[in-house]
Amino acid sequence: MKAIWFGHSAFRFEFGNVAVLIDPFFTGNPAFTGDRLRAAMGATHILLTHGHGDHVGDTVAIAKETGATVVANYDLAMWLGSQGIELLEPMNTGGTVDLGDFAVSLVRADHSAGMGEAGVQVPLGSANGIVLKPRGGPVVYHMGDTDIFGDMALINEIHRPQIGLVPVGDRFTMGPEVAALAVKRFFSFETVIPCHYASFGLVRPDADPFVEAMAGATTRVLVPEKGVPFDL
Repeated sequence: MKAIWFGHSAFRFEFGNVAVLIDPFFTGNPAFTGDRLRAAMGATHILLTHGHGDHVGDTVAIAKETGATVVANYDLAMWLGSQGIELLEPMNTGGTVDLGDFAVSLVRADHSAGMGEAGVQVPLGSANGIVLKPRGGPVVYHMGDTDIFGDMALINEIHRPQIGLVPVGDRFTMGPEVAALAVKRFFSFETVIPCHYASFGLVRPDADPFVEAMAGATTRVLVPEKGVPFDL
């Protein structure tokens, strides 16, 4: 499996005949310095953790340009349908959808979700984490935006994720020390990748405190360079 981190919480995964984008926030993302069209080229699926602008990002434009199928919480999916997206896989917390080359499960996240204008937010379902299960590949858990919670132990027991994408930026999610506690206490990841930092000025500028807090753990901590492909 090949992966790219585009900054903030945006990732691309390629395996088999599919190219999956998660939370494709490119336009307006201070951490994204690449080309949006190139980043989304050939995307077959878009997976969304929740309905905030810094996670929905360029979903509508990309789906129309590429014909990608969008997987999201039911309420968010219905809103996206109103924006002209036709290929939708609506689901909800606890559910799993089989998409052939991979399956997707939505799990709990402790966060809010909504979109709006002029300071008025409209709720768009629950915030979620995403468990990506490629056929024959490593199981990836994108936590979305969340705090630590005890039921992470059940997510580990049920889905057995091998790769963890963990928000560490604080203020809107867990901070680095709490994120490291969540990883060490509740999961058996082979590799953990910090995200949701070094973008907006309100979040932490680097992942160093997370790396330091993970010292001594058996889990490999991978801090990828933005926009540079890496193997999982």
